[in-house]
Formats: sequence, structure tokens, C-alpha cells
Amino acid sequence: MKSQTMEKTGMVADQIPGYDYGSPNVARSPIGEQEFEALKQSAGFTEDDEHWLRVAGETLADQTKELVGKWREVIAKHPHLARYSLRLDGQKDSHYSERSGLRFQQWVLDTCFRPYDQDWLNYQQEMALRHTSLKKNKTDNAQSAPTIHLRHIVAFGAVMTDPDIMKPFLANGHNANDVEKMYRAWSKSLWLQIALWTEPYTNAREAPNEW
Repeated sequence: MKSQTMEKTGMVADQIPGYDYGSPNVARSPIGEQEFEALKQSAGFTEDDEHWLRVAGETLADQTKELVGKWREVIAKHPHLARYSLRLDGQKDSHYSERSGLRFQQWVLDTCFRPYDQDWLNYQQEMALRHTSLKKNKTDNAQSAPTIHLRHIVAFGAVMTDPDIMKPFLANGHNANDVEKMYRAWSKSLWLQIALWTEPYTNAREAPNEW
């Protein structure tokens, strides 16, 4: 069931192909809520951060397309990153780009508004698997690179927490102190998610050779 906050903000589109948050078809995370509490402590993620993430979400709700566009501009500048979303012949797949772009936008809202419960943990696992050869391309029947290597996912976290990109989006009607609190909460959440996404890549039974 969606939280009241999710009901309030809605989705980035009426239909998001391949987005099945909370579905029984989603992978099950090997991490439970109790273990995740310890992980949050490792990142210094608090209830105050949860509050400021919701504030950030309200600010970003009508800017998700532009924000994702900024990140994709960085990806497009670097062939070694761009190839992960191009067809095998090096051409753009508009179908794949549009569908994955909507899911990327929804991820911004999920980061800010979803309760970090078992459904959320499960979807982190699902997203991680969709970046490995186990599930990449299957959601959209795409013909693209078979995996996104973990090293580039981790490194790209620097772009997704770049204050020069994030803070202007968060500054919409907020003072510098509040922007800093939103930015810190966003950054902590992203690093928590990256920690969760590493699981399939470091699991010898799943995608051990895709670092």
C-alpha cells in the first residue's frame, strides 16, 4: 500500500513500463529491516534525514525530468558510460531510453517518499539485478550491453551527489541551511542504496565477474 505521502505526490506518469514496486515478482532482498537499521547507523542516517528527504521530494517532484536529464548529459559525454544504454550497434534505442528514463525519474521520488521498509529493500535488490547480466535488458526487451559494471555505478555516485548539480534543484524556495540539510539527507540515502546494490555483484552465485 502506498504511503499517504506517495498518494499526495503521485507518480511521474500514469503508467511506468517495467515499474513494479511492491509486486510479488520483485526480487527478495537478502537484507531485512533489522539489519538495515545497522546499515543506516553506519551511514549516520537518522529520522531527521527522513524528514529532509521528504522536503527534498516535495521540491524535486516537478523537476525529476530535468534532474535525470542532467545526469544523462554526463553519461552521454563519456562513451564508456553511454554504451550501457545504447544498442549493440552503438545507436540510441529511444524505446529503452524513454522507459528507463521514467523509472529513473520515479526512483528520485521513491528515494524521497517511500518508507524504507521491506518492500523498499526488495526493490533495491530488483534494481541491482536489473543492472547485472541476470536481468539487464529483460524488462524492456532491449539489445544493449549485458551488464553495467559495479565500478561505474559506485563512481557515478559522485555525479548523483554532486552539489553543483543537486543544490540548484533543491534551492527552489528554500534557504541555504535547509538546502544543506536536504542535500546531506539525499547523499546519505544514495550511499545507502549503493551499498545495497553491491550485493548481487559480490555474491558468488549471482554476478561475481561484473565488478
